Amino acid sequence: MEAADYEVLSVREQLFHERVRECIISTLLFATLYILCHIALTHFKKPAEFTTGLWNFVFLFSNLSLIFLMPFAYFFTESEGFAGSRKGVLGRVYETVVMLILLTLLVLGMVWVASAIVDNNKASRESLYDFWEYYLPYLYSCISFLGVLLLLVCTPLGLARMFSVTGKLLVKPRLLEDLEEQLHCSAFEEAALTRRICNPTSCWLHLDMELLHRQVLALQTQRVLLEKRRKASAWQRNLGYPLAMLCLLVLTGLSVLIVAIHILELLIDEAAMPRGMQDASLGQVSFSKLGSFGAVIQVVLIFYLMVSSVVGFYSSPFFRSLRPRWHDTAMTQIIGNCVCLLVLSSALPVFSRTLGLTHFDLLGDFGRFNWLGNFYIVFLYNAAFAGLTTLCLVKTFTAAVRAELIRAFGLDRLPLPVSGFPRASRKTQHQ
Repeated sequence: MEAADYEVLSVREQLFHERVRECIISTLLFATLYILCHIALTHFKKPAEFTTGLWNFVFLFSNLSLIFLMPFAYFFTESEGFAGSRKGVLGRVYETVVMLILLTLLVLGMVWVASAIVDNNKASRESLYDFWEYYLPYLYSCISFLGVLLLLVCTPLGLARMFSVTGKLLVKPRLLEDLEEQLHCSAFEEAALTRRICNPTSCWLHLDMELLHRQVLALQTQRVLLEKRRKASAWQRNLGYPLAMLCLLVLTGLSVLIVAIHILELLIDEAAMPRGMQDASLGQVSFSKLGSFGAVIQVVLIFYLMVSSVVGFYSSPFFRSLRPRWHDTAMTQIIGNCVCLLVLSSALPVFSRTLGLTHFDLLGDFGRFNWLGNFYIVFLYNAAFAGLTTLCLVKTFTAAVRAELIRAFGLDRLPLPVSGFPRASRKTQHQ
């Protein structure tokens, strides 16, 4: 056999071994999940116990990962081992564990001092020694309160941003978007940049060839996407976009309407407070006045607000730098994204219950918050959410109208003061 045949055979063997390895890994993963599901089903005899117990475990481990595993991952990426120890994974693990223990002691001490200052009595100081019944719920209440404040800022911005994001993903009707004109403009820009790359005739103008190549690649990608959108069917073009916009508008309006009704309930009935809601056992009483249909609406609204909060989080100018980039995301940035998403997800149950979207206990065993019984905090939070959401929606929908009015009155042609050129201003003063 020749060398080429041996190379082909080695490639085939490599592909075969990779396929066998994938099958073994898939089988082991399936067997592990099957064993875990069997243990869970045999441990919880009733469906209600299974649902609540599984949710409590998911909730517990998500918070443990937020408090312990994420700091461990960050310290492990930054650690190099103690001085004088061998360089390796084990030395880095030792240093990470020591740093995590010190951080845990620091955080627990801060929680101890803060809780002693807030509740300065003997009973609260005695409860500080109970780690499971007091420390973890109190620490989670602090984290969830910060997450709820973050959701208050990100969710209205995401609700307004969802319309533009959906408009970019779907194909608009021909009355709202001219794909032929966009294709011609993209082709002209690509041809102009290609001509500048191939014929750099100007010796006075320094051209950044790498930047020009990146711009050409971006234009080519944009042109391919425009070609795909032009080939879309008439159903996608004329029916998909209006239905998607209508669904978003209905869901957003329904969310604001439910929050407004909840504000009125807070003013009339004290039982509408999140802490005053008494939960019945699962499966016996419906948590919605509309029955199963209302429960489905609640699930859809919570999921919609969750997606909107993530979109608003990555669209905000403060957290835009955390947005993952293709083949250009550092490990610390990935850990930061995981921490932010865990904070948002851990605060979502408190957020949903504070706004009155559901009466179901989504807090698990960590649902004892003192601030949920404060009328002023809950009322101001609902009013701020309704006001910010309405303001963002009005600003989004009237942006085009405001731009047309500015263009119609000729305000866009007014000279604007330029403060970055002091020399030019001095010359005009001398003249």
